[in-house]
Amino acid sequence: MNSILQIEEITKSFGDRVLFADVTLGIGEGEKIGLIAKNGAGKSTLLKILAGKEAADSGRVVMRGGVRMGYLEQEPVMNPDAAVIDTFLDDGSERAAVIKEYERAVAMGDAVVLAEAMSKMDALDLWGYENDFKQILAQLHIMDYYQRVGELSGGQLKRVALAKVIIDKPDLLLLDEPTNHLDVDVIEWLEGYLSHSRMTLLMVTHDRYFLDRVCNKIVEIDGSALYKYDGNYSYYLEKRQERIDAENADVARAKNLLRTELEWMRRQPQARGGKARYRINAFYELEKRAQSVRADRDVELDVKASYIGSKIFVAHDVCKRFGDKVILNGLNYTFARYEKLGIVGDNGVGKSTFIKCLLGREPLDSGYFEVGETVEFGYYSQEGIKFDESKKVIDAVSEIAEYVRFDEKTAYTASQFLQLFLFSPADQQKFIFKLSGGEKRRLYLATVLMRKPNFLILDEPTNDLDIKTLEVLENYLAGFKGCVIIVSHDRFFMDRTVDHLFVFEGGGVIRDFPGNYSDYRAAREEEKRIEAARQKEVAKPQVAQQPRPSNPNKMTFKERKEFEALDSEIAQLTAEKEALDVLFNSGEVIPDIAERSNRYNELCRLLDEKELRWLELSEKS
Repeated sequence: MNSILQIEEITKSFGDRVLFADVTLGIGEGEKIGLIAKNGAGKSTLLKILAGKEAADSGRVVMRGGVRMGYLEQEPVMNPDAAVIDTFLDDGSERAAVIKEYERAVAMGDAVVLAEAMSKMDALDLWGYENDFKQILAQLHIMDYYQRVGELSGGQLKRVALAKVIIDKPDLLLLDEPTNHLDVDVIEWLEGYLSHSRMTLLMVTHDRYFLDRVCNKIVEIDGSALYKYDGNYSYYLEKRQERIDAENADVARAKNLLRTELEWMRRQPQARGGKARYRINAFYELEKRAQSVRADRDVELDVKASYIGSKIFVAHDVCKRFGDKVILNGLNYTFARYEKLGIVGDNGVGKSTFIKCLLGREPLDSGYFEVGETVEFGYYSQEGIKFDESKKVIDAVSEIAEYVRFDEKTAYTASQFLQLFLFSPADQQKFIFKLSGGEKRRLYLATVLMRKPNFLILDEPTNDLDIKTLEVLENYLAGFKGCVIIVSHDRFFMDRTVDHLFVFEGGGVIRDFPGNYSDYRAAREEEKRIEAARQKEVAKPQVAQQPRPSNPNKMTFKERKEFEALDSEIAQLTAEKEALDVLFNSGEVIPDIAERSNRYNELCRLLDEKELRWLELSEKS
């Protein structure tokens, strides 16, 4: 496989903290690599170095000549006063200027200006490119080209930045948390697009389904070194454990051998000068290996919830709207003790608004929530807590509580509690502005749990948290003796943590689905299949009844020939239909899309007819 980029002995540190040291990695053309590490280990920093946004301390990055790179930052920065189309087409090229001129002419409706703009589009042959970017924007649910960037939500901003980076189909694509803030439908479209794309990909993401379905390689930063695994995320989990077991076994062997060598070193100290120099050197190397301990601690979420009574909350005819947009329309619901509810739906349908109304942070138009007296909410919001970033970690937490008491026997100081969340005493003395995005979210989670809530409300808790912390949080929620509401686009996380869903369908419609996200997805696909079959049945032309032969249970010679031909015809039609399925799901531009769509519908109709006829004939002897 041809190498598209080579990382040679890169080292990067911040102060005395080494992120990675002398790491080397080759990225082959067409590889799709997931980059995994704990928060603060340097994932985003490595991407920035490769993108030329940050310098390494030593080493070099070598890129093959002529390679075009695209880079999606974790938090895209855009001009808030610019329109979406200006942000999208801001490379200063003549192409961008002509397309913007054409789009404005279309919006104005001036025939003269439009004709001139169309002439320029013709001259530069830009219709294909313009069609491409409109298709991508449509797939990412971006419809208003002239909306100000400052008016966009976090999810909309991420989609605009994503569209901008993939439209030119770079040879190498660097993505930093591409699924954060995206709707599930958009995430699933992006999965299909990247899976079928020929682009080389290196991405940081915590979305485990996304890693499994897109990546064919996993690279892990662990202990300032890089480890590469040739497979998807599931394969990585298996092989990583094998590596750790082998390392631990090696340490154990080294310790056993060290005892023997130590005896040898201690014998006849006065004669040590005569000992074999190579064996002395080997002893010190062995001692170093035996003392190596994996710093593989995890967040320790053993925080106990306070007591919660049988009455949680009851929604009485709850209504909420913003202008013409209906969020809640007469919601009535009784929340049960220990219930774990997941909330899903497109961005903008009111998921976060529902939570804010429940917490009393957003006024209702009518109706009310009746909340039990023992309920103690713990709210982890999408926006996060607004820390004073000029403060040290320990000072920010100590202001909330000097001590965290779990029960009559157990209490932690603020410093001890922070260590449960992997903030060492040295880390606690850091200023908050020096923390990575994931470390800030981990600190935020600590401040929520230190109040011992018995009703956790988690709004997009998975954004920026590393996979290991997510696994610990999932296990914690499974045994949490309280109530939980989770809003998340992380399908794996939802499958592990909730027992039923509120599906926000828009217009105030909320569907209560009894199951996790995978159950819901399967049910939705089945509903689509049944509806498609019903539509085909309605559209199917009525076939005139043919007169039955005298012996209806025996094929005529003509029918037998027809039956033999049907196998071949059905196989050919199925192959053609499957080829179109692959094309439609490839994410590529299809110039004759209307013609191919008509052919696809015709194939479905023909297959239905021929399969039905095959069944009729097969019943005859």
